[in-house]
Amino acid sequence: MRAVVVGAGIGGLAATLSLRRAGHEVTLVEQAARFTEIGAGIQLAPNATRLLRRLDLLDAVAAQAARPSHVSFRTWSDGAEICRYALGRSVEDAFGAPYLLLHRADLHQALAAAVPPSSVRLNTVVVGIDQDDGSASVTTASGERLRADLVVAADGIRSAARQWLFGADEAVFSGTVAYRALLPADEVADLGLPDLGIWLGPGRHFVHYWVRRGELLNVVAVFTAKAKAKAKADADAAANGDAAGDAAGATESWTARAEPGEQLREFDGWDSRVLDVLERAGQVFRYGIHTRVPLARWNIGRVTLLGDSAHAMVPFQAQGAAQAIMDAAVLGDALTGATPAEVPDALDRYVRRRLATATSMQANSARTGDDFHLPDGPEAQARNARMSAYAAEHVFMPQATGWAVDVLDGPPLSPG
Repeated sequence: MRAVVVGAGIGGLAATLSLRRAGHEVTLVEQAARFTEIGAGIQLAPNATRLLRRLDLLDAVAAQAARPSHVSFRTWSDGAEICRYALGRSVEDAFGAPYLLLHRADLHQALAAAVPPSSVRLNTVVVGIDQDDGSASVTTASGERLRADLVVAADGIRSAARQWLFGADEAVFSGTVAYRALLPADEVADLGLPDLGIWLGPGRHFVHYWVRRGELLNVVAVFTAKAKAKAKADADAAANGDAAGDAAGATESWTARAEPGEQLREFDGWDSRVLDVLERAGQVFRYGIHTRVPLARWNIGRVTLLGDSAHAMVPFQAQGAAQAIMDAAVLGDALTGATPAEVPDALDRYVRRRLATATSMQANSARTGDDFHLPDGPEAQARNARMSAYAAEHVFMPQATGWAVDVLDGPPLSPG
């Protein structure tokens, strides 16, 4: 069969590789003139790395990654440890695949390198997707029509394909904004930071971990900004003569620069190690975190959504990329052995196997953010006590139950 995949992000590349592995001819269409993947750190739990192994990519990805020994949860004001959970060798032994920390660009490069150049159409803008009973087609800005038996729309959180399929529907500002930065390891070596640290505070949390074989520290400092960001967005939009929007602090952009010292003011009063990292970071980027409202279905006929276009979520359980990779694996599995006439039914099976899990992960990630940001007082104290009690009885984090799920082999694995 012939497939067209729209969008060459992590989800689109993984879908291309999975469909090729299933024996199909795939054309990957990307509007950028060359493969690029900006951003910073990304976490890959065993539910994703297990699938990278099936694509014969795990070794290449792991060679660029860091492998944390543990994750440490800490309080915002003094850095006291609330609890810690095992990662590293313990995770690999229990779940059969590693927990990796890496630069998003390194993952993207490994996926892109596995796609034959002859299968890729760069600098190609898609302006429409159509279908009939027998085929689907993608129309480009140049007027060309690419015909196929199915079309996979992996065009990200701002998906145009989602609107073509299901009508007007915009990305939703989550009310949270992230400061992001990368620091050379030697600039923070004196701080004694854990391999993976998550610091919890009122309306904020701070995450750091090593990437690129431990050479860089990835920093994500998240704060709740619903009222402030929206007010500033509306003011800026009005000043520019635009409709009220999500500009300024709420902008969904990897390249929007924070004002000098802005991150220090936002995290004023936090533990000195947090402030040292934020100060030493120098240039910090600001990223408004957006989501998508869950859909009742992702597919119509021969066209389906995949990854962020279907289920963009807040990153507070570090599962966004993993869920896209899982989508791709199930898509390829559902279409293995399928004929062109069977595509609509195969896409129905793909969505049935993935929609409930991805939708649940969207909700769980949002709840995790709320839990991280509880105000000081009884609620935060109860949360810390609950986390400490759970860690005393369990080796792995609560979300590790999801790491055991193998989407291609039926029932969950035993975590040992």
